Amino acid sequence: MADDSAASGPAISRRSALIGGTLAAASAFAFVRQPAVANPIVPEKTFDTWVPRQFGRWTSISESGVVLPPPDALRDRLYDNLVTRVYASASGVSVMMLLAYNNAQDGVLQLHRPETCYPVGGYALSDTREVDIPVGGRRIPANFFTATGPDRVEQVQYFTRLGDAFPRSWAEQRMAVIRANIAGDIPDGIMMRVSTLGMDAPEAETLLDEFSRSFILHSNARLQHLLLGATSST
Repeated sequence: MADDSAASGPAISRRSALIGGTLAAASAFAFVRQPAVANPIVPEKTFDTWVPRQFGRWTSISESGVVLPPPDALRDRLYDNLVTRVYASASGVSVMMLLAYNNAQDGVLQLHRPETCYPVGGYALSDTREVDIPVGGRRIPANFFTATGPDRVEQVQYFTRLGDAFPRSWAEQRMAVIRANIAGDIPDGIMMRVSTLGMDAPEAETLLDEFSRSFILHSNARLQHLLLGATSST
């Protein structure tokens, strides 16, 4: 009688080799197609020097008093760079600013949006309104809301850039990351948040527009690139 194990051995071996080869090819294809980090990390000290301490009619007077993202273990992984400044004009008006940058937004670690940070600090938020910040010949998609805390009312405006997109919501932010990943990139991400006290919303929006526009136009080319993206033109 024929030895069935001997007869089936070569077939199993050939089948295993075929499956193994197919898996190896798939792994190689996935490795080649996996998204690549598109932007290098910016050293903290370098990033800090890019943020102007004086521009236009504004001068930096402090680095404290700005509402920060939640102080959890994840925050240090979310941002390569986190800079806070309080600026004042000669007329005594103050603006608080936060810049948060990360060179790799991979869909797992993404920028916190202010609508998450402020409630953690005990603030009640108004509905978020979509606004545009005019800079040069373009308009930057941004958001605006009022944050009411136990001891102050803060008018807040911010925008985020991920790759070449300016998402206004978590859903848009996730889609921006997915589109970049499909194109073979892991995009960088930055948020610029500005706010002020002692004003109603319309007055504050005008002030924060002016502040943001002046800050961007007076920043060096490298910070402008981070704020506005590779296709920016100011």
